[in-house]
Amino acid sequence: MASMRRAETLLQEVLSLPHNERAEIAGALLESLEPAPEVDVETAWRQEVAARVAALEAGGVTMTPWKEIRDRFLTRLGERRQG
Repeated sequence: MASMRRAETLLQEVLSLPHNERAEIAGALLESLEPAPEVDVETAWRQEVAARVAALEAGGVTMTPWKEIRDRFLTRLGERRQG
């Protein structure tokens, strides 16, 4: 019961902080609930990102402007809603 009161007191204290500080605390709390990434997965993602950056820098990638992607997506979404 004492730990619950401590948590309630702490929560009230945190809620009185400015928005940006509350956001930082919320992010840290959410992060603490996530399991640690598996080393192999983390390594694979880093390698994938490095390969994509290298391809981009070498000119081996055709980039599509965000506006074009968004317009295509909205068109398809509209078609699905109609049909």
